[in-house]
Amino acid sequence: LVEQLDLFKEPEKPVNLPLRLPLQDVYNITGIGVVPVGRVETGVMKIGDKVIITPGREGKGVIGEVKTIEMHHEQITEAIPGDNVGFNVRGIGKKDIARGDVLGHVNNPPTVATEFTAQIVVINHPTVLTKGYTPVFHVHTAQVACQFIELVKQINPATGETIKDNPDMLKNGDIAIVKIKPAKPLVIEKQSDIPHMARFAVRDAGNTVAAGMCIDLVKKT
Repeated sequence: LVEQLDLFKEPEKPVNLPLRLPLQDVYNITGIGVVPVGRVETGVMKIGDKVIITPGREGKGVIGEVKTIEMHHEQITEAIPGDNVGFNVRGIGKKDIARGDVLGHVNNPPTVATEFTAQIVVINHPTVLTKGYTPVFHVHTAQVACQFIELVKQINPATGETIKDNPDMLKNGDIAIVKIKPAKPLVIEKQSDIPHMARFAVRDAGNTVAAGMCIDLVKKT
């Protein structure tokens, strides 16, 4: 088994995609300042990079410059996908940012959506899922209440063909295209652009009701 494990090729890290680093926590450390912590999902973050964290407290994003990056208590010069890092950003205060915000480069900021279209599978809903339902969506490190504003169509999982347009309800096992409106600005990306940032779970009262991925979105202007 060990020999076999050694033969596995390590999957390519998505370093060529835009930088996306969802924040897990934000600390204030004496002598250093504000230290956000999180895992790089895609792209590369280097010391000296001009970065933006969105949506941020004001919903407009906050801009700063990466001063230091630390992993396992060691200083590093760059962080790549899969790295869990703490980093210090010049120009960003502790109150400006929070868990669920996402860091990217200024020239390619994380996408903040006011609405998005998703393909979902209903996993464990106690009754049926209907338009107007507002559970909590878990997207990367964000947890945001979102409302199902339209059930666009139910599809056949095997063929992708439409079974029914505008269904009245969805039940366990159903696969559907739906439109979602977050209660507050949320960073999510299209599956076709950055798949690592497109997936989500839908939870309600301790159950995972559904899971899905974002296939289209309306950008916050």
